[in-house]
This record gives sequence, C-alpha cells and structure tokens, in this order.
Amino acid sequence: MLSEEQIASFRENGFLNYGERVVDDEQLAELNAALARVLAGQSAAAPEASRNIGGGEDRVVTQVVNIWEAEDAFRRHLYNETIVPLIAQLMNSDTVRVWHDQVQVKPPHIGGPSLWHQDHPYWPVIQPADLVSAWVALEDADIENGCMSMVRGSHRWGPYKGGTIGTDPETYDPAPDDPSIVPPGQRIEVVPVPVKAGSVVFHHCLTWHGAPPNLSPRSRPAIAVHYMPGYTRYEPTSRGHLVEHNIEVAPGEPLKGSHFPTVYENGQMLSP
Repeated sequence: MLSEEQIASFRENGFLNYGERVVDDEQLAELNAALARVLAGQSAAAPEASRNIGGGEDRVVTQVVNIWEAEDAFRRHLYNETIVPLIAQLMNSDTVRVWHDQVQVKPPHIGGPSLWHQDHPYWPVIQPADLVSAWVALEDADIENGCMSMVRGSHRWGPYKGGTIGTDPETYDPAPDDPSIVPPGQRIEVVPVPVKAGSVVFHHCLTWHGAPPNLSPRSRPAIAVHYMPGYTRYEPTSRGHLVEHNIEVAPGEPLKGSHFPTVYENGQMLSP
C-alpha cells in the first residue's frame, strides 16, 4: 500500500513514479507476446482501435485502444493486484472501474513525440475529472527513448481547451498558446519520469504530460489503464468519444457495464 507521504506527493504533484515492480518477468513476457499478436493481426478478437497517431510514416506512435478486449493477458492486467488497490487509494474510492486502456508503441528511430496534453478533456462524455491512469512500461522507458514527462502541480490548474497544451517543436517542452492557463505565482516545471520495464507511474487525468520522439535504437511500448472511481457519470456531449458506442447506461448514471469492468468494489479486489 502507499504511504501517506506518497499519497501527499501525488496530491501535490499530480503524478507518482511508484518505483517498484508491479508486473513480474513472466507477466511482462505474456503482455509483450500478446501485444505482438495484436500488432500482427493474429489475435482471435480485435481491439477497439489500432492506428498510428504519430502523424506519418517517419513519426510513428502506434495506439491500440482496449487491447484487453483482444488478449486475455491484458484483460488480467486490468485486475493487477498491486496496481488496483493503489489506484483506489489515490482516488480515495472504494469502487474502481476501467474507462479504457491504451497501448502506445514508439518504434526505434521513428517513434513520434507525444504532444503535451491533458487526458480528461479528450474524454468529455464522463464526469467528474477524478480519473487516475496507471502507465506501465513494457520495456525500459528512459530519456533516451522518449519517456514521459509531467508538469508538476498542473492538475490543479483546471482543464485546458480541448486537452492539447501546445508543444515547442525544438525542445518538445510545453508551449501553451494561452499563457493565462498558468495561475499567478505558478510556473511550468517539467519533470522527466523514467520507468523501468514492469514498473508504473500514476498520473491524474488533468496533469499535463508529453514526451519527445524516440530516436534511439530501442522500442518504447507501454500500457496505460485509465481507471475511474465508481461515481464517474456518463454525460454525453456533442464531441463524443471512440468508446461511447459501448456505453449502456442512461445519461447521468454511473458508468458501468461489460465494456467498463469493475475491478474493485466495496474495498475488495474482484477477479477477471
């Protein structure tokens, strides 16, 4: 379990690099083998989406959404017995559900950047903005191959337009076109967050985060599971979302159902 100091750090900074392994070598091998099958089109089922969001053949970021629907290893990962109770602590919730997952793979040499953004503005159909993501490196993610960076305390600055903060094309630092988003007395402090294979960084859904391109000879695959507290509501808007067609509850009701697994309920872990 997390210490009071770790929880306080997350509340203050908007992210927490846990540091300890949460996926062992056997699980890591299963996840990487399952990912290879999905990318090769060899899984028995299909994920919600698999696409290049990097912008071109020389800027590749392969995104796979809801890979858990295609491969059992990733479904089991949703229920990770180390991660889920920590998520419950960080959200201060006795019920935890999955909004969706996403794998991002940045291949060697041509891996594109992740432009600076917040997550929740891309998810306009769910409220409130209390989600926490668990980002697990499937291979070592470090500065050389484009690990994520966070802006300390930015989750307390409110949502930023459509979520995209703006990125300096030379430095890949955040470059908001509206400087007033930074409250008086605050500053943009970028913190690189290297994560070893099988380890996790947690971040709030309003924390600014981004990453430079991967120009190294190593790949940078990772799985992020976006967890939501049990009181998260479905609030449809005109903007919509990729997985909205899977929602079966009425507007205003807590978001639950077969496509949004409950992994923790009444303070207890559930099984896949």
